[in-house]
Amino acid sequence: MRFVRGNHKGQHILCVEAAGLLRGQVIETRQSDLLEAALEIGPAGLTALGQSLANGAVFDVEAINFLPPLPRPPKTVCVGLNYRDHTEESGYDQPDFPTFFARFPSSFIGHNAPMIEPAGSATLDFEGELAVVIGKPGRHIAKDRAHDHIAGFSVFNDGSVREYQFKAPQWMPGKNFDGTGAFGPSLVTADELPAGAKGLKIETRLNGKVVQSSNTDALVFSIAEIIAHLSEAMTLQTGDVIVSGTPSGIGHARDPKLYMRDGDVCEVTIEGLGTLRNPIVRQ
Repeated sequence: MRFVRGNHKGQHILCVEAAGLLRGQVIETRQSDLLEAALEIGPAGLTALGQSLANGAVFDVEAINFLPPLPRPPKTVCVGLNYRDHTEESGYDQPDFPTFFARFPSSFIGHNAPMIEPAGSATLDFEGELAVVIGKPGRHIAKDRAHDHIAGFSVFNDGSVREYQFKAPQWMPGKNFDGTGAFGPSLVTADELPAGAKGLKIETRLNGKVVQSSNTDALVFSIAEIIAHLSEAMTLQTGDVIVSGTPSGIGHARDPKLYMRDGDVCEVTIEGLGTLRNPIVRQ
């Protein structure tokens, strides 16, 4: 199933894609965590919620302001340098342990929302990535059981303000500017994709031109390995998001450099998940 959050005529809605339509219901404040509650129950909870929403009203896609599928994950952990070609273009040696950093929900935007080029810099870069949503919580999760802990997947554009990313050894500031973490358009349940989202084409386009093209089979650390490594250190909670890394082609590694500018449009497409589209707007 494919869950979509949004605003429609000033009201918060939760929908599923059904037969090419968005069907769902208006969500009152007290019901705002319906999707999170279904994630807590597990696949049966998601199925029941999806079936209920599929019997709801039809909403006009053009009239919806899309929101991130999960607006307030308990934590969002990104993986850097997880495609060898991107590690090489970035001038690093390939790490033998995943490079983790945090991204915060204050940076999130949804599908079609403007990605903000900050006033203080002109180095906003694109990074198309596969996002993983945890369903079943756990600690010390074995690699061969990791897929049991996945609720679903989505598309992410890890918009990076390079000037600030490289001001210090820690990348966090440049990865957390407001309005730079595009997420969506939907949460696709794991049963709709190959185990671990393997073998999916991933492509980023800037103003219609392909700038990144790869396949999730090229991940250095698989989704199962990432989950196993992370859960050595911390309990993974229901609703946690893991952003799994970007392939080569980033603007910062090009000569001349290719950053996103006011008026540009960036799209990230992942096979089986759809397209995340965002216009770029200068702050």
